[in-house]
Amino acid sequence: MSHAEPADFPGPNATVIASQNDAFRRFACLGIAPDQAIQGRLVVTQSLIEAGDGFVTEAVKATGAFDTFEPENDPEGWHDFGAVTIRGETVFWKLDLYEASSDFRYGAETPENPETTMRVLTVMMARDW
Repeated sequence: MSHAEPADFPGPNATVIASQNDAFRRFACLGIAPDQAIQGRLVVTQSLIEAGDGFVTEAVKATGAFDTFEPENDPEGWHDFGAVTIRGETVFWKLDLYEASSDFRYGAETPENPETTMRVLTVMMARDW
């Protein structure tokens, strides 16, 4: 009996996932509607809220506008993490992809399928990480 090598199984399509992640992030943060529906939620941490005086708005807008993806900060090519600086504070954002029917318990089995994938975009202070 032979076993298939891991390379025999195609992985998720990074280009499709990156495009969907970018579209969801722009929609959630900037209100720019995507070409197709993409399920997801935007979450901000308490420390971001406690920064006060419009800080959350600035951080969310900067997250939506982020487009500086390099191999060093995006090794899988999914566009699922970034860092921005707001008023001298480092703010991280992270996109996690879940199976839509799992109540956020299981990672997405086919993350490039927007019908079965639920995205959660978390915007946080770097110190929350």
